Amino acid sequence: MAARSVRRRFWTGGGKLAQAILILLLPAVGWLLLRPDSPSTWQTVLVSRGDIESSVAAIGTLQPVRSVEVGAQVSGQITRIHVLAGDTVTKGQLLAEIDASVLAATVEAGRAQIASLRAQLEDAQAQAELAVQQDRRQQLLVRDGATRMEDAQIAAATLRSARAKVVQHEATIRQTMASLRADEARLGYTRIYAPIAGVVTGIDVKEGQTLNATYQTPTVLRIADLSRMTVWTDVSEADIRHVKAGQAAYFTTLGGDKRRWPGTVRQVLPAPPVQSGANAASGSGAAAAPTMKAVQYTVLFDVDNADGALMPQMTAQVTVVAAAAKDVLTAPLAAFKPTSDSEVYEVRLLAEQASDQVVEVRRVRLGVKDRLQAEVREGLKEGDRIITGETALDAGPRRFRW
Repeated sequence: MAARSVRRRFWTGGGKLAQAILILLLPAVGWLLLRPDSPSTWQTVLVSRGDIESSVAAIGTLQPVRSVEVGAQVSGQITRIHVLAGDTVTKGQLLAEIDASVLAATVEAGRAQIASLRAQLEDAQAQAELAVQQDRRQQLLVRDGATRMEDAQIAAATLRSARAKVVQHEATIRQTMASLRADEARLGYTRIYAPIAGVVTGIDVKEGQTLNATYQTPTVLRIADLSRMTVWTDVSEADIRHVKAGQAAYFTTLGGDKRRWPGTVRQVLPAPPVQSGANAASGSGAAAAPTMKAVQYTVLFDVDNADGALMPQMTAQVTVVAAAAKDVLTAPLAAFKPTSDSEVYEVRLLAEQASDQVVEVRRVRLGVKDRLQAEVREGLKEGDRIITGETALDAGPRRFRW
């Protein structure tokens, strides 16, 4: 009973000090119990000016704009090769020679045959002139009744026959001359000349080798004009819709040359390269199982190679510029949220109002976008502080939790 009486006196009379202390501690206890689990701070970036480029990256291969595989059009033995790989040649320069003895003999025989046919033609023409005179004589005699009708008919038939022989000999001569021209052309093919000016990039035959051009034209050597190159670029189907003829493009090579070669897209081929499947190669008639593979389209653009630094079959790391803008407002692309309107985005700004920070949502229009940045066309100004993220602060261990 005595202890209970002491506690009663503490809370009623003498305990007024304890009540005052409890009242003072209540706000602190409430803050400990109700404070947020992890206070945070905003990550912001200022809207600034800069250049931005939307591009498509791809891998390409360098090929000469003009190149020729020079072949042999006649069969025979290679007697002489006048150039070496790497030599620079001019159009019409003699490159190689094939044994021409057989074809030269054929041409000589053709010319002799034409001479014989022309002699026969002269004889036929003389016989025709004689037949004309005999026919006229018989016509006069018939009119005077001094010859038989049968002799006149024989003279007329002889004239027609003589004229036919003249026509026949003329046709034979034309036919033989056509054959002679073909033989002379084949004789000319034994001397192989450069069809274009350029560099000999390879020689596929040797002196003394016999070529057979009956069924397929054998390649003797290859010439390429290396002053201008074409980049054959493989662009994936995911990016090809962004590539159009006339767009700017550039590339770098894998070698030590760090230059960037510029160009302009000349053509986008409408279909990917045809690749034969395994079943097509084996001739199997069974249906092929569908296989998933990346589809790539070919994009072509040309570059100058005046110094000869670029070589055929080099690998090029290509960039096609789909869109570009210079000295424009830019901001991180991750800060913008798409809306129902494909051209309008939302972004959060951290603004200062009355010595306090306020988060404001702004609707903006964007322009050129790359993988990290975006061009801001409407809705923001230079120096605006946009929110790109939120960082949680470590508040330390808590003593009181509900």
